[in-house]
Amino acid sequence: MIRKLQSGGYRLYSRKINPETGRRRNLGTFATRAAAQKHERAVQYFKRLG
Repeated sequence: MIRKLQSGGYRLYSRKINPETGRRRNLGTFATRAAAQKHERAVQYFKRLG
C-alpha cells in the first residue's frame, strides 16, 4: 500500500498489520510514486520466491 506523505514523498507500507505494534510495516520511502510502485512489485516477487 502506497501513501503520499506531507513532505511530498511516498511511503510503501505492508498490506498486513504488524501484530506487535498494531500498525503497518514501513517498507521504504521514495521520492516518486513510480519508484514506490517499482519497489512494491519487487517485494511481491520476492515474497512468492521463498
